[in-house]
Amino acid sequence: MLFDEEPMSTPPQQPAAQPVAVPSTPGRTAEGEQIMAVADTLVLAYGLHPADITRIPEGTATDDYAIVDQTGRRHFAKVYRTRKHLDLERASVELSEYCADGGIATARATRTREHELIEAHDGRLPMSLWSYVPHTATTEGGLRGARWAAIGTAMGRLHSRLAAHPATAPTLEPGAAVCDVAASRDRFERLIHAYEHRPRLGEFEAWALQAARERQAILGDVERTLASLPHLSVQILHGDTAGPNVLFKDSEVAAIVDFRPPAPGYLAWEIARLGCDPKSVLDNSAESWLTGYTDLTRAYRDANPKASADDLVSSLRVGCAAMLCSAFPLSVPVERPHIVDAAMEAYGRVRHEAALRLLDRLPVIEEALRDALC
Repeated sequence: MLFDEEPMSTPPQQPAAQPVAVPSTPGRTAEGEQIMAVADTLVLAYGLHPADITRIPEGTATDDYAIVDQTGRRHFAKVYRTRKHLDLERASVELSEYCADGGIATARATRTREHELIEAHDGRLPMSLWSYVPHTATTEGGLRGARWAAIGTAMGRLHSRLAAHPATAPTLEPGAAVCDVAASRDRFERLIHAYEHRPRLGEFEAWALQAARERQAILGDVERTLASLPHLSVQILHGDTAGPNVLFKDSEVAAIVDFRPPAPGYLAWEIARLGCDPKSVLDNSAESWLTGYTDLTRAYRDANPKASADDLVSSLRVGCAAMLCSAFPLSVPVERPHIVDAAMEAYGRVRHEAALRLLDRLPVIEEALRDALC
């Protein structure tokens, strides 16, 4: 299981405030041409006649659009920037549909006229079309109040459904293998070397260098932390349960979206991915955050009774180790400088601080969680 990867696509569900105008005269902008191509593909592939197409600028690996058709119904379109990985994208959509068929709250894919989940014909844009989930907000601002238990219930149901996926049956694997500490040590060494040999460092780059050195110095502690883990459950997962992919309507989970292709991974990691979200860790007092995390794991166990106490309690250790072993986003200015912005820099600082705080308090909070669950 890799922890530095970004999702293949991150489709936000809310449109931009103003629709993008489509030029109707010669000399259209590139974006205007793209919107016209979206409209053509909607008509040809889906038989859908758009009345309005709104660009959603937050897409990372896709170009995303909110669509209103001529009946007033709303849709969400993902246009893939390359055809190289359409098989993987199709597998992601199939996993989402598998969960929807099992009663999991998620967006539904709209099939093409030829009953395909992804439009891939030459001469048209490679695209998937989705039901729109209205009046929702993501968990990017952190978890609070009743949302802790709601997340636990939703994830428990999701994992219960995915445990029955035909791709592979759940197994027990050594917990220590959840992170490759040796590989992380090598990566931090390369990252530190790259920063040290730059002629000048910006403010965030200088901070990232110091953070990378700090991480490198404590990887031995991380290794010892992982060595004490029991065997943990490995099964098919959602693959990217990050804040932008969980949509709330008030205090209820309205949809979990943007699945990755079906692949086995540690259950404890996916629980921690949301429960140990850096903003949730830092924006609450230690006591209130642990209360919320306990609510999450209790609700998870109620929704997924087959889940073991080891997976739930160990999720704290797994989440902490995964953040500390990951070079993302410290590595972004070196590897992908074009995506560095103020939000990315802020996330890097918050993630680093949250991981260190968890490591410092790990024995205490893990014991408290075990007492609450067992």
